[in-house]
Amino acid sequence: MTDRYDMLVIGGGINGTGVAQAAAAAGYSVLVLEKSLIGSGTSSRSSKLIHGGLRYLETMELSLVRESLYERSLMLRLAPELVKLRRFFIPIYETTRRRPWQIRTGLSLYAVLAGFDHGTEFGSLPKTQWDSLDGLRTKRLQKVFFYHDAQTDDQALTRAVMASAVKLGAQYQENARFHSANLGENGCEINFESDGREHSCTASVIVNAGGPWVNHVLAGVRPACKPRKVELVQGAHLVVPGEIERGCYYTESRRDGRAIFVMPWKGATLVGTTETRYRGHPDKTHALRAEKNYLTAILTHHFPRYREAVADGRAQAFAGLRVLPAGEGHAFHRSREVIIDVDRKNKPRLASIYGGKLTTWRATAAKVVRRLRASLPERQERAGTDEIALEPVD
Repeated sequence: MTDRYDMLVIGGGINGTGVAQAAAAAGYSVLVLEKSLIGSGTSSRSSKLIHGGLRYLETMELSLVRESLYERSLMLRLAPELVKLRRFFIPIYETTRRRPWQIRTGLSLYAVLAGFDHGTEFGSLPKTQWDSLDGLRTKRLQKVFFYHDAQTDDQALTRAVMASAVKLGAQYQENARFHSANLGENGCEINFESDGREHSCTASVIVNAGGPWVNHVLAGVRPACKPRKVELVQGAHLVVPGEIERGCYYTESRRDGRAIFVMPWKGATLVGTTETRYRGHPDKTHALRAEKNYLTAILTHHFPRYREAVADGRAQAFAGLRVLPAGEGHAFHRSREVIIDVDRKNKPRLASIYGGKLTTWRATAAKVVRRLRASLPERQERAGTDEIALEPVD
């Protein structure tokens, strides 16, 4: 490591590594500080989906869906070993809140927003094939739609993005805890701890990609920057023995109408996710008993064959946190648009990332670098991030 960088990124999740890649591709020198291991925090606890956000059509977030679908297409091309196209099934029962006409309309719009690109095929499954759907409950089943989205290993993807940034000259430091930063007119001074020793460096700009820790990081910055009011929302998942084979399932909770995915995952079945307001420290998140019960009820209702696996305690659980803008109403209906806050309008020295999706990490990174460009020195661009191949890291 040196002691001078164009950009210092705090947080080695998918957003932080994405910013490092974008900055390095633009020719800037970059250092990423990660308090644990690259991709080991929130970016390892997602629903593992690279998707357009079909349900966001309900809240008319058309620009987010269009952007997500574009990024999905790009990831399928740039990271074929990490991002795989999957068939999704949507079962519609007599009691399902979203009626067949609504689903068909949504899938049609989904295909239009994707530009009828690869993976936009959709339709309905003949009744003669329903019994082949992994033991899906067929009582009072009215319709089964299918469409396509993509699945990934979120931590492996994050590590691949960091590796691509390193090839372009970026550096990273794991087990490095940020302590403080002073924003000056001619650069920023950063203090952090690594390997039990205190370190310091300077950078033209700082990117706060702390995820759920974003406001904790902001508290160490001087002059003080006003934190955005946010809500941490926990998403829990179950991992149940016995793999779903035909594809992924987009089911609905009978209790509150939430969309719940049931998907194959490394020889098991992944079920998620919940949305529970979280008021504790981000380091202490864990799946609650109520969340496990909620997901178990949905899984066993749709797939009765899993009752034994969850009854004998073989199911495991994990939980991650989303950062959503504070507001009234259920978090399920809150916007997923990323928010980029800066310390000042002209020539900002600090950008803080609030929210963001696994799918749109590259687009988010491009926006961050573009927002800070006026504060960075002139450099020669090395590559375009829409052409950088991503490969698994051993």
